[in-house]
Amino acid sequence: MTRVKKGVNALKTRRNILRQAKGYRFGRSKKERQAYEALAHAGAYAFAHRRDKKNDFRRLWNVKINAFVRSHQITYSKFIGLLKKKGIGLDRKILAAFAESKPETFARLLTHLT
Repeated sequence: MTRVKKGVNALKTRRNILRQAKGYRFGRSKKERQAYEALAHAGAYAFAHRRDKKNDFRRLWNVKINAFVRSHQITYSKFIGLLKKKGIGLDRKILAAFAESKPETFARLLTHLT
């Protein structure tokens, strides 16, 4: 059997890996083995942190809603309970946006509930 050197394929793979690792610090952007390792970790972190980001935003929305609702002498949990009881299907993202940018609309919603 004849010997296959795989020169073209190996160079193409190496070029793609180093292109993806461009901007990484030290040897991770220049050495193939370190670049593979860095990209493997980067992929794992990116996957995990996409999930974390959703939690972070939900927490932020809760804080914004709570801050506004507390200024109107009602607790966050009672406010959410009233929303569910009245069948209002606004999610926390929309409610937080109202509390921040359109407080008069949010206050009108609050007076409707109580």
